[in-house]
Amino acid sequence: MTASTDTAAARAPETPRVVLITGAARRIGRALALGFAARGWDVAVHYGASRREAEEVVEEIVALGRKAVALQAELSDEAQVAGLLPACSAALGRPVCIVNNASRFEEDTARNVGYELLLKLTAMNLGAPLVLARMLYDATPQAALADESLRSVVINVLDQKLYNMNPDYLSYTLSKAALQTATVALAQALAPKVRVVGLAPGLTMQSGDQTAESFAAAHRVTPLGRASRPEDIVAAALYLADASGVTGTTLVVDGGQHLVPLPRDVMFLTGA
Repeated sequence: MTASTDTAAARAPETPRVVLITGAARRIGRALALGFAARGWDVAVHYGASRREAEEVVEEIVALGRKAVALQAELSDEAQVAGLLPACSAALGRPVCIVNNASRFEEDTARNVGYELLLKLTAMNLGAPLVLARMLYDATPQAALADESLRSVVINVLDQKLYNMNPDYLSYTLSKAALQTATVALAQALAPKVRVVGLAPGLTMQSGDQTAESFAAAHRVTPLGRASRPEDIVAAALYLADASGVTGTTLVVDGGQHLVPLPRDVMFLTGA
């Protein structure tokens, strides 16, 4: 471990911190929730419709000796998003980290793009992270201007395809591109109280109509012979949460997937 990692691990049991993770009931969000808990964080597990899975994650976190709470909100509804931080603070204490992991991923192209899907994905994938960042800034004490230990951090989960563009999943891609730009703008606007960083995974888990064989084939289309794994994303998020000198930039964790230009999304090129 690095010196910063040693420091974070050493202080975790004495000074537990609170993280709010959106979409934490399943898949990468679940891995993030358990990873932060294992590092000594108390975790607010946001979910949309996956109540049972969220409650199971809470039980697993409690079994690790940490505190946790499941919080429901529809991220396309601003009023519900605005209720997440107060609910988290009431249950666990003031969050010092928000991981904007949840996103909606639906297929469209330039030939069938329309307002309905574009606005729906923009509200969830961009609007919710913006509101949560604003609220975290407001919740971070003014003393953080001078005391670095009181500062907060927002981690926006992006996508490697922003660095390896193809035209598939157009509205999703546009919403993530806007969030990438927002990461830089928010880092400028909210400093020094709040750091804002991006984390861009590659193909990490089987999804949609992908078969196991298609996923395995797609995973190998990288310089490292495999794309990102959940544990890679967890390790990167934990690093960014404690990297006090990092803001306004994005860490791409994808096994080098973004270095292999593809004319279409990788799922379409491996028989999905």
